[in-house]
Amino acid sequence: MSGRTAKTVVISGGTDGMGRATALARLGRGDTVTVIGSSEPKGRALADEAARAGAGERFRFLRADLSAMGEVRRVAREITDGHPVVDALVLCANRQSPKRRETADGLEFTFALYYLSRYLLGDLLRPAMDAAPASVIVNVAGVGTTAGSIRWDDPQSRHKYSVIRAQLQAGRANDLLGVSFADRAVGKARYVLYHPGFTRSGDLSPLNPLARGAIRLLARLRARPVEASIRPIVAWIDTPPSAPLTAVDRGKPLDLSLPTLDKHNAERLATLTEDLVRSLP
Repeated sequence: MSGRTAKTVVISGGTDGMGRATALARLGRGDTVTVIGSSEPKGRALADEAARAGAGERFRFLRADLSAMGEVRRVAREITDGHPVVDALVLCANRQSPKRRETADGLEFTFALYYLSRYLLGDLLRPAMDAAPASVIVNVAGVGTTAGSIRWDDPQSRHKYSVIRAQLQAGRANDLLGVSFADRAVGKARYVLYHPGFTRSGDLSPLNPLARGAIRLLARLRARPVEASIRPIVAWIDTPPSAPLTAVDRGKPLDLSLPTLDKHNAERLATLTEDLVRSLP
């Protein structure tokens, strides 16, 4: 597109829903886009769509299981090897797990995928983002939601696991991740916590047929279209906010003094996370 500088954009969880739509929108604006996802067929389908739009040379799909931290490190290396400058990182990867399961690292799956992969990707891509004139990290989660909390005595949900509790804990962890990233001033990138609200988006395959059917019915009646939910993301990539941390819940800017954005808890979680990452193989 004339009159604008093309960006280099990385999207985790980019083969479905909002991640996929953001990838196509940015390709349409002339950007170079790398999508990380776990499904090879979905990655090929997205690559084919990019090629049909004349953007095949600007698109790259990296298959990875982001619940495995070794895989996160691998794709981060591949990204920075090819792109020493990254303008935007959009974090969408998440998948519900009705039953508790552990990753190869011995971590609870939801905590690893929904929270820890986002922490590690932001950390590993920080030098490439610092090299950009104005970079942004958009963490798509549930900021503004006050339900759920960090289980400080059991972050791996070894006791009394439930899919809802695991999702809410990871959501609150992502809230605190944004706070600690901005408060520690660990890089040039601006950080945006974004809750799009109920959107016709995401992979429902892990859920049982009854739950899938109920969510799809509700989505037809109540959910926002994907195109509306990604609009702010597309805009933030073009023009990152000036503040180190921005939090937006369904279009409404949030007061950063919310209890779920507590700086003491953010520092506590950052320390816990750093210790955990150091202990991994």
